[in-house]
Amino acid sequence: MHLNHEKSEALFERAKAVIPGGVNSPVRAFKSVGINPIFIERGEGPYIYDVDGNRYIDLICSWGPLILGHSHPALLDGIEKIFQKGTSYGVPSHLEVTMAEMIAEAYPAAERVRMVNSGTEATMSAIRVARGYTGRQKILKFEGCYHGHSDALLVKSGSGTLTYGVPTSPGVPADTVKDTLVGIYNDVEMLESLFAAQGSEIACAIVEVVAGNMGVVPATEAFMAALRRLSTAYGVVLIFDEVITGFRLAYGGASEIYRIDPDMVCFGKIIGGGLPVGAYAGKSDIMAMVSPVGPVYQAGTLSGNPLAMHMGIQTLQYLKAHPELYLQLEEKASYLASEMAAFIETNELPVTFTRFHSMPCLFFAKGPFKCYDDVKNCDTEAYATYFRKMLDKGVLLPPAQFEGLFLSISHDDSVLETYLNASKSTLLEMYK
Repeated sequence: MHLNHEKSEALFERAKAVIPGGVNSPVRAFKSVGINPIFIERGEGPYIYDVDGNRYIDLICSWGPLILGHSHPALLDGIEKIFQKGTSYGVPSHLEVTMAEMIAEAYPAAERVRMVNSGTEATMSAIRVARGYTGRQKILKFEGCYHGHSDALLVKSGSGTLTYGVPTSPGVPADTVKDTLVGIYNDVEMLESLFAAQGSEIACAIVEVVAGNMGVVPATEAFMAALRRLSTAYGVVLIFDEVITGFRLAYGGASEIYRIDPDMVCFGKIIGGGLPVGAYAGKSDIMAMVSPVGPVYQAGTLSGNPLAMHMGIQTLQYLKAHPELYLQLEEKASYLASEMAAFIETNELPVTFTRFHSMPCLFFAKGPFKCYDDVKNCDTEAYATYFRKMLDKGVLLPPAQFEGLFLSISHDDSVLETYLNASKSTLLEMYK
């Protein structure tokens, strides 16, 4: 069965005439799964509806922020009053203060918080502050970890354990990334060698504690312990990118789960409840570098936007009042993982279903997966076939192999069973 996408196809033709590639973010083009994108009309609970009237189980959830599902009543409560009071002020509001207080209370390392408008802006700004604080230029990132599209972070690793940055996009000058070092994720020996050779020159190390842009690949405890120890020893500012994991894995993010405090942290997604948002935060002495207190400049007209702050506050208040939701989310992911693992083993399929706490992922390769080189072995053509078949069965997956699934509390047992049945039948169609 093929669903009718006539209206989506017509919208895509219109979009291509006025938007590069017809989309405002590359993954939305569905190019890696071999079809044109669907265009969405609305979302409700665990479902999303396209302009042709097709309903899908939504396992993207706007790439993470919709932890309560679409249009949850707790988020909509009071939003009309915020609109009536004004959509932007350009000067401070009490909502910004409340949001910063909630983040600081939840996350011990976030002693001071600066709101911005996206995850990219948060990571870019945090790195600037770290450079200003240390007086050093070099930064360290890890292959397979995505920290937004700012110039200094659009780099890849070459052969061996470490290279200087090579731009991965035209328009990024080589001089911009010449001080960006790229290490191998989960390689403790590489870390030791890197810091011994260049630790005193590195301003900051930025890491996704649970990588969510090469599928779902968690850092090992040994790797994180070594990174924290070495950063402290060499005076390197350790930045956790918790744009995906912050308030999703736990109320205190990945830092709470790993029991490691960074020096700085970047947030996004959930703290806006689905509206554009970002934040960077850190220890007081580091954040004292930020203008207007310190000399490191960063500004934004819409930073702390009252609509985004309201939606974020409503989300965090609900999560704080219902801590059992994190256990429920993990139980959902655990159930999917156990069901899929047994099915895959019984049928000897060349795929691996993994999870880290409440973040699941289906890799089209055999694991384990500890770094980007492991993930690169995935059969992306097989994933594209799987995606298309699942879409026709009413399940919307991330339109790329190297993304995890996002669950919400609205994904109840019947929704999970529908996904499992569709997934199992699709895999049997492909391999049996």
